[in-house]
Amino acid sequence: MSNDKSSTTAEAMFEKALDIAEKHLEKAVAEGGPIGPYVAVAMIEAAVNIAVDETSHEDVVDMLRDLANQIEADADEVDDEE
Repeated sequence: MSNDKSSTTAEAMFEKALDIAEKHLEKAVAEGGPIGPYVAVAMIEAAVNIAVDETSHEDVVDMLRDLANQIEADADEVDDEE
């Protein structure tokens, strides 16, 4: 039972963190103007570097694998709808 609560708390914290990150990313992309897409990708690299410093390579790799799986699942859903 406590695992469900900590999982829910972790998800809520991640959602809050995502809101903050998206707000700043949107501003950075807008500031980049025509190089906005490059700014977005550069922010991924910067975020990964900072995350590794704050956690570990293994934690970041696990999170990136989870993210890649989500991206692939979303793409599969779009393909299925077409």
